[in-house]
Amino acid sequence: MADTVKAKVVGEQPARVSPPFVPGTERLVSLDTFRGFIMFWIIGGEALAAGLLALKPNFLLNSIVYELNHTPWQGLRFYDCIWPSFMLMAGISVPFSFAKRARTQSYPQMLAHALQRFGVLFLLGSIRESIHFGAPYWVELSSALQPIAIASLVAFLLVRRSQRFQAGVAASILVVYALILAFVPAPGVPAGTFGPQNNLVKSVDLMVLGRFYPDPAEPWGTVLCTLPTISTTILGLLIGEWLMSARSREDKAKMIACTGLGCLAVGYALSPIVPVIMKIWTTTYGLLTAGWACLMFVLFYWFIDVRGHRKGSMFFVIIGSNAVFIYMFSSIVPLHEWVRIFTRNLATGGSSNLEPLIRAVVILTVEWLMLRWMYKNKILIKA
Repeated sequence: MADTVKAKVVGEQPARVSPPFVPGTERLVSLDTFRGFIMFWIIGGEALAAGLLALKPNFLLNSIVYELNHTPWQGLRFYDCIWPSFMLMAGISVPFSFAKRARTQSYPQMLAHALQRFGVLFLLGSIRESIHFGAPYWVELSSALQPIAIASLVAFLLVRRSQRFQAGVAASILVVYALILAFVPAPGVPAGTFGPQNNLVKSVDLMVLGRFYPDPAEPWGTVLCTLPTISTTILGLLIGEWLMSARSREDKAKMIACTGLGCLAVGYALSPIVPVIMKIWTTTYGLLTAGWACLMFVLFYWFIDVRGHRKGSMFFVIIGSNAVFIYMFSSIVPLHEWVRIFTRNLATGGSSNLEPLIRAVVILTVEWLMLRWMYKNKILIKA
């Protein structure tokens, strides 16, 4: 009290200390915003950038569009960080959900809900891939929903364990997976082989599923490389527990930032030995993308929840509030083709370069207005 009065007398401002986050008292707006930001690029942001490039090619737009496409095999682009970002966010949500449900439910009831959520997400992943490929694909772990289902269930099972144990499990998975790829051979595949058509991950898919990813041009791994995705979600679990702690928000932001930088340092240090490959989720890929996901999230957390700048976040919050719904909607509803019916005439006239941009804007507008209506009417579709 005396210090505050003294600050007013001499014209100084008392230090700003943000209150700790108390579960149930407020939403973590930065997480909703980050989820919406990442989902934006999936549901139409990439097409919007490509449409701008088609209209007016330049170095900046070309660089942006380059980052909005997956790396063909080895390397890392922004778009390669989208799936790991969702894995991280799935983990962050677990302790918040657990704390909320623990007020009214017993652990067996919460476990039943976690198993139900696992089943729904896994089935949604099956439906999405089956519609995409025109044939039943009940197990397709190269799509985000099924790995999220598995990793979220693991995170739930670990939520009551110590943070040291959780971190040990995450690190052990990455180490064991790296050793498996480095030292375990398969028929016709020498140990330590990382070629797109010749690697242990693909061999395991053939042995377990009798097939590999249906598109030969996209050699995604499925069964074996689901293991390291769990580590990213466990890291999210740890971050969620930090966010619920009594530490100041500034300290929490520093911890997340340091964790992200640490993952990047280890990942880049190991990359000359273990190549960075998204489609088989190598250990270095897992470390680097977890690091970048942490740094992206902490920017949102610092700006929105620490500094309190929430103005303008609603655009992404609306998208993030129904992320599972809009992901499924954009995947299985041919909105792209429906809109093209009305925009394709532009491609035959003098405004042919304008058609992709108009189509992208229309699709994004329709999707966002639909999500806004759902948000205003409190229609939240969750697994």
